[in-house]
Amino acid sequence: MPKPARGGADDLFAAAAEDQLARQAPLAARLRPATLDEVVGQEHLLGAGKPLRTLVEADRLSSVILWGPPGTGKTTIAQLTAKTTAKAFEQLSAVSASVKDVREVIERAQDRLGQYGQGTILFLDEVHRFNKAQQDALLPAVESGLLVLIGATTENPYFEVNPPLLSRSTLFRLEPLSAEAVGVLVERGLRAEGAQIDDDARALLVERAAGDGRHALTSLEVAGALAAERGWPPHVSVADVEAALGSKALRYGRDDHYDVVSAFIKSIRGSDPDAGLYWLAHMLEAGEDARFIARRLVILASEDVGMADPMALVVADAAARAVEFVGLPEAQLNLAHAVLYLATAPKSNTVIEALGRAAADVRSGGGSEVPRHLRDASYRGARSLGHGEGYRYPHDAPEGWVAQEYRPASVADRVYYEPSTHGFEAEVAERLHRLRGPRSQGGAT
Repeated sequence: MPKPARGGADDLFAAAAEDQLARQAPLAARLRPATLDEVVGQEHLLGAGKPLRTLVEADRLSSVILWGPPGTGKTTIAQLTAKTTAKAFEQLSAVSASVKDVREVIERAQDRLGQYGQGTILFLDEVHRFNKAQQDALLPAVESGLLVLIGATTENPYFEVNPPLLSRSTLFRLEPLSAEAVGVLVERGLRAEGAQIDDDARALLVERAAGDGRHALTSLEVAGALAAERGWPPHVSVADVEAALGSKALRYGRDDHYDVVSAFIKSIRGSDPDAGLYWLAHMLEAGEDARFIARRLVILASEDVGMADPMALVVADAAARAVEFVGLPEAQLNLAHAVLYLATAPKSNTVIEALGRAAADVRSGGGSEVPRHLRDASYRGARSLGHGEGYRYPHDAPEGWVAQEYRPASVADRVYYEPSTHGFEAEVAERLHRLRGPRSQGGAT
């Protein structure tokens, strides 16, 4: 229902309070765009004729998920939508909202639609923080169209948003702001603060913002305040920017976790020790679980180095044990040791290839009966069943090896392990060639 009208005095006090809050607001909030034309960046979505701009301006926006790094305009787009739309606009933060809050929004939307024929847009900030129960409570209203959802998230929605909710929303991905776009924001901030800035200080501020417009403006505001202590108008130096920046925590959400570890593994597989160390440092600085890193190195030791250097698995396992025994920060050295060893070791993927071929034959049901001469003959009555009959003990031969079949006849001619010529595996290849004879040339199919 409409809110009761306030008296003139109330209106004056409310207006004064809003004006005071606006003056005290952080620079990034004070410079928030008032129109789509003032938005910096995201031209692929908000440029003339682009999809998101067209939908907002026509007030035909259906449920959307805005996915992008911090400081790229997700909240700004939602607030500009609120100014444009004829629908009622409600806002919740997934950090503090409960299922009860969601249900209250849905009830108000139903009343509004029934009484006034007015639809409702719900802006849900940090939608990835909503658990499954909360998202499920929201789903029927989104599905029926009672609510138009604008969800904002810094995390990959394919991981964090329930598939039914995601399938009923259009996904728009916002990109980090370009250096040019951040530069435009810095210039706006300087004008608003009545400040000047040295060229090298401006370049540092733009670079360290890393595409985050809000971070750039917040840092500029602090740097301007430091400069203002020396006189007016403020003149921002490199020292001011460095002091304002401090150390910005690395953005490392779930999506970044998968991307960075992928780059880490591919760098080591590609025998680039410097890249391996870079991504290791990136993960450690971002607070990645050292045990997770160690597990990945143990897997890589067999998957990508394998028999080309059998010591790789020993080194990786030792690093994993050191993480448990020593702990961080000292175990960083053990992880770096393993990264360097694995990255510079000869590479072979024959272990995973060989296992895959063998598993394919097992899955196809290619004769799983154990040949009688290999069966257990240690229990009473086993001999009467023919178990162990014809088995030849390799150590009885001077060479420690005898020609003997160890598999079912249906797969006896299959070759699963084909050694590479890399590192130690070249010696293995030569030895197996002597033992296998002409069969080693056949390969598995």
